[in-house]
Amino acid sequence: MFLEQAGGELSGNVRSSDHWLMASVIVLMVFGILAVYSSIAYFAEAHNNTAFNLVFGHIIKLGIAVIVMIIFSKIKYQWIAALSKYALVLSWVFLIVVMFYGTEMFGARRHLNLAGISFQPSSFATVALLIHLCVMLTNKKEYISDFKRSFVPMLFWVGITCLLVGLEDFSSAAVLLGLSLLIMFIGRVSVLHIGGLVFIGALGAVFLLSQSAERQSRITNYVDQIVQIKSDGFALNTGYQAQQAHIAIARGGLLGVGIGKSTQRDFLPAPYNDFIFAIIAEEYGLIGAGIILLAFIMILLRGVVFISHEAPDELGSLMAMACTLTIVTYGLVNAAVACGLFPVTGLPMPFVSYGGTNMLFSGMMAGILLNVSRQCKEGV
Repeated sequence: MFLEQAGGELSGNVRSSDHWLMASVIVLMVFGILAVYSSIAYFAEAHNNTAFNLVFGHIIKLGIAVIVMIIFSKIKYQWIAALSKYALVLSWVFLIVVMFYGTEMFGARRHLNLAGISFQPSSFATVALLIHLCVMLTNKKEYISDFKRSFVPMLFWVGITCLLVGLEDFSSAAVLLGLSLLIMFIGRVSVLHIGGLVFIGALGAVFLLSQSAERQSRITNYVDQIVQIKSDGFALNTGYQAQQAHIAIARGGLLGVGIGKSTQRDFLPAPYNDFIFAIIAEEYGLIGAGIILLAFIMILLRGVVFISHEAPDELGSLMAMACTLTIVTYGLVNAAVACGLFPVTGLPMPFVSYGGTNMLFSGMMAGILLNVSRQCKEGV
């Protein structure tokens, strides 16, 4: 349906990509390089490597993400949407394979090695599901309130994907379900139907939590922290990771301790990934942490207020909304975990955390955003 409109209508009047969005991504990448260099020394030593080599590898991955972003900014988003169903089915295959042959890290199998390259299928599934959800919402807009013709097919794709992701990565599945519900709400799906999906998701969350002592401990530690803060204003019973992150943020103060002078990087687990925001807050202070948050807020504003609002069609609007909310949600959840607002999730910060898969698909989503922005009305 939407491919038929993609030819002549969108090829004539093409504007430049959103410069504010590109600038925000570049700011995040620069902070990411500096923070990874500061925080990865211990990890490098444990793996018989050097910090320089790992940072150089991080820069290479950033370069690949930029290339992916450029490629997806040039491919019409209608073509990307047309392949979303097949990409989603392929992601299911990867998610099933990783449960049996994946590399185990921190008690879970989340990574799959393909030709020597470590790959995290949950990131692939997240992008594929949200884009396919946008396609379904566009195609079913005439009967969006119909339970059988509209909601059941969406429930099928969302339910299976979140279940497969959640078996090994509960945090990613919870965020994916939340993003799916939000996109469905924006797409005018019945609130009653969405409420039913929330109930099903809650049951699934209880089941997945019951299957993992580690997941239960994270929730317990978080609840203990909240109870302690409410009782006497000071948290003594927080988990080790949260404690070290709080110390890092407190040490940073307003201006930070200086580049490369973090001490908490030696105590925080995965400071180059899950808790990289705490390292940034320690070394660059409230100002540096604020710049990171402002960059994500700028992405949110450009993606939702401008690009999505001025998109040439409903599909482009929904895809811009989905990509924006995914990038920003991951970034803000990572920051919230470091600040103790959320339980430990293990979610990386897009364009900042060390790693390849999330960075690759973050670049893909940013590219789709730039793609839609190039086809927006003039003057945005």
